[in-house]
Amino acid sequence: MFLLILIGTMAISFWASSKVKSSYAKYSRYANSSGMTGAQAAAAILQNAGIRDVQIAAQRGELTDHYDPMRKRLLLSENNFYGRSLAAVGIAAHEAGHALQHASAYAPLHLRMASVGITNVASQLVTWLPMLFMFTGFLNLVGALWIIAIGWGIIMAFNLVTLPVEFDASARAKKLLLNLGIVSVGAEEEGVSKMLGAAALTYVAAFLTSLAYFLCYLLPLLGGRRD
Repeated sequence: MFLLILIGTMAISFWASSKVKSSYAKYSRYANSSGMTGAQAAAAILQNAGIRDVQIAAQRGELTDHYDPMRKRLLLSENNFYGRSLAAVGIAAHEAGHALQHASAYAPLHLRMASVGITNVASQLVTWLPMLFMFTGFLNLVGALWIIAIGWGIIMAFNLVTLPVEFDASARAKKLLLNLGIVSVGAEEEGVSKMLGAAALTYVAAFLTSLAYFLCYLLPLLGGRRD
């Protein structure tokens, strides 16, 4: 059963990652009609919302774009910072959506921020505890399984909270890109929507993966199996 879950979750993650990369590559070839770069689109969205304390910066790498709420920095990969494609403005607008969430005290975002620390601890536990148990046996099997199950439960809860954060940021992005005239109604709107929809699949895959491992460890314990 564990092997089936491992293969299944790896397949889902690979499919989601491939979907994102292919969608990004496709819409990176289409320029947006406004001629704005990703950085300019993000700046326009922040200015429209009256947000002036968020820094927009470029960084190396592909699809390394993210919003850092602790430092109030919106980081875009160089292709998206300088690029004028539908992909560039779509991703920039999505990250700007997170800045808008932060400014408006969007509850799921703040819940995710508050749970980062414990989620990092849980990730370390589920990674190293199985090997530590195998080589040292310092815990009995049932105790080890409970700790691992709780760890995966925390990760699953974090990934569950992440879903509305990401979907809401994408919804804000699509609406603002149209309202500010950065992309046009029709083909451009559809292209941004498809690309952001593909990106959302990675978060769904992460949730499904953590849910599968959580149930894999928990159900045998609840069923009374000890072997």
